[in-house]
Amino acid sequence: MSDRLFRLINGGLLGLMALLTFFPIYYVVVISFTDSTELLAKDYILFPSKWSFDAYSYLLSTDAFLRSLGNSAFLAVVGTVCSLAVTSSFAYALSRKKLMGRRLLMLLTLLTILFSPGIIPNFILIRQLGLLDSLWSLILPAMATGWNILLMKNFFDSLPQELGESAAIDGCGETRAWVSIMLPLSLPALAAFGLFYAVGFWNQFFTALLYLNDSSRWPIQVLLQNMLLNASNTDLAVPGEFVEVPPSESLKMAAVVVAIAPIVMVYPFLQKHFAKGAMVGSIKG
Repeated sequence: MSDRLFRLINGGLLGLMALLTFFPIYYVVVISFTDSTELLAKDYILFPSKWSFDAYSYLLSTDAFLRSLGNSAFLAVVGTVCSLAVTSSFAYALSRKKLMGRRLLMLLTLLTILFSPGIIPNFILIRQLGLLDSLWSLILPAMATGWNILLMKNFFDSLPQELGESAAIDGCGETRAWVSIMLPLSLPALAAFGLFYAVGFWNQFFTALLYLNDSSRWPIQVLLQNMLLNASNTDLAVPGEFVEVPPSESLKMAAVVVAIAPIVMVYPFLQKHFAKGAMVGSIKG
């Protein structure tokens, strides 16, 4: 009886927490689809009587919003590919026992985990490299982290060393062994790290505020923050055209939905890779 009571209370509390977590998302979606006349007439709406796609139609017709979506997509795709290439190649090199300077490289990798240069040195470095107002300023510094490199290295260490030895006997070099043998075997790890990198690049916000002054380079998160602070949303105005603009609240909510939609759609299908990513490199043998 006590076990059944515990399960009942536990299920009720978890259900309540799930409802509290889901409600803000539900409210944002409802407001984004609510007709403008009803939105202006009521202060609080849970079940709109009339649905409308005007906010989405207006957002997707503006150059600023589409440009920011393109910038975020570029960061997510190009940044993820570059990050996986750097992380996997460096990790594979560290997993080779005969690599010259291996201990020094391991020490330098650990130092990047223990010590961070801070915001100002990073900004000075980006400025000296001439990367200000460039999307590459958001990609290059975040292409690899010491923690991910070490996890990937442990994953390569867990693979049988005989694979590399047999490839060397057949005349296969280290680069070809990495591309033809090790990378296909590490697809689960690459998928997990790829998802981590993609989510990180899609949600780039603070570094974009630091390095991007040109509004045409803003990713979707920065534009969304500017929309939430700017009540008039003049940055989204279509020049030379008279278009009936939906209410500001509806536009903001629609922008939030569009900003989170790609990640929300990806998570249910690839969630197992995130769970597996937490175990990458944790067990050797």
